[in-house]
Amino acid sequence: MYHALTYATILEMQAMMTFDPQHILVAGNTMKEAQAICQRHRKKSSFSKTFTEEELHAEVCYAECLLQRAALTFLQDENMISFIKGGIKVRNSYQTYKELHTVLQSSGYTHGDNHGHFEGGVKLGVGAFNLMISMLPTRTLKLLEFVGFSGNKEFGLQQLQEGSVESTFRSFLCNMLLLCYHTFMSFILGTGEGDVEDAEKLLEPYLKKYPKGSIFLFFAGRIEEIKGNLDAAIMRFEECCEAQQQWKQFHHMCYWELMWCFTYKRHWKMAYFYADLLSKENSWSKATYAYMKAAYLSMLTKDDCLTFGETALTLFRQVPGLKQKIAGKSLPTEKFAIRKARRYLAENPVPLPAPPLEMMYIWNGYTVIGKHKDLTEGMLKTLDEAQAQLERSEFSIDDQCLLSLLKGLCLKHLGHHEEAEHYFTLVLCNETQIKYDHYLVPNALLEHGLLCLQQGRKDDAIKLLETCNRVTLFTVYPMIH
Repeated sequence: MYHALTYATILEMQAMMTFDPQHILVAGNTMKEAQAICQRHRKKSSFSKTFTEEELHAEVCYAECLLQRAALTFLQDENMISFIKGGIKVRNSYQTYKELHTVLQSSGYTHGDNHGHFEGGVKLGVGAFNLMISMLPTRTLKLLEFVGFSGNKEFGLQQLQEGSVESTFRSFLCNMLLLCYHTFMSFILGTGEGDVEDAEKLLEPYLKKYPKGSIFLFFAGRIEEIKGNLDAAIMRFEECCEAQQQWKQFHHMCYWELMWCFTYKRHWKMAYFYADLLSKENSWSKATYAYMKAAYLSMLTKDDCLTFGETALTLFRQVPGLKQKIAGKSLPTEKFAIRKARRYLAENPVPLPAPPLEMMYIWNGYTVIGKHKDLTEGMLKTLDEAQAQLERSEFSIDDQCLLSLLKGLCLKHLGHHEEAEHYFTLVLCNETQIKYDHYLVPNALLEHGLLCLQQGRKDDAIKLLETCNRVTLFTVYPMIH
């Protein structure tokens, strides 16, 4: 069972990184075979409430197979039938993990020779489900609760933490999930509340044992990046690329992070270089890569752009035609890029003000630069320059409000709270005049509320955040939920 599941999991990891239809098909068939092996060893009678040790292992492996097959189903087909099939697999997996957790807590549960591996599997599944469900938007969470799902972030983290310290088959996966939470999920789906020190402790033993391990070098780079140590992060990501050549997808993950590191440093040419590499080698989101290339070129002079053989205008106009779907859905970052790029379809387009800095906000990049005064001051200077270049047009209010929101963020991180509050309020005062970028209002409310919370003004914070919750146009920023 474990051999079949492990082999299928490796193939699934490859499929998830490449999105190659053939890789997805092979991984799906292999996972189906692994599930069939687990099925043969599961408990035959539903009347008996006791499990043999082999049956317990079969159940937890079966639940893993179901969950991984569901993920592949979402990737493989975009139709509603596939979506329903995948949803059923997820629910069956969730229910199996719940039942196994109940067995684990029962007085009748006895330790077998390999009980640690079984318990580790349950902690991995229960922890992962609780953590992921708890981080979903409130509306989605309410819908999932209606059909029997529930999620508690603290309980999920506790289960994964317990699973990570035991020497079992799943301890590595528990560690990787915790690292993903502290370094990625908490930034993309939250406000950057991950524990960097905990992430460093989790990673340290692996990095010592496997100093050239690509995945460990990648996480080491990400940790340095979110600490704001950009030069150290760049060095780690470059080491990761040099460590192996077989799985280019690891290189692409590094290119994405390197692109952002150079964005934070305002090295637009180097940021463009990595966006260009991604656009040529990776198929995750061609529209996003083209948008980022155009965004970086828009920050350069015309003479500087000549050396790249492309223009920002041409690239922006390509973006809408590069739209694609994953699991039947368009990526939020792609939707955003397409919406912004449409401005350039006009005969005489009005330029976007500092587009890399806006996309940086969508990816919670100001939490990174906010840790270093020089990076934040540099970004504030770029925003001032962008404001000086604003043209009077139908986009004037939207552009001014965008720059106000981003300036407010920089000033908040620099400790200039009154000025930051002024800029957040400026966005709210212009709410009725914003024509296109309606996401600015809920985000200004959110940032203002978080600032009040930071200052200990709890009542003001609650009022602002409740108002933010009532606004329905959160089409972009995932941490509002």
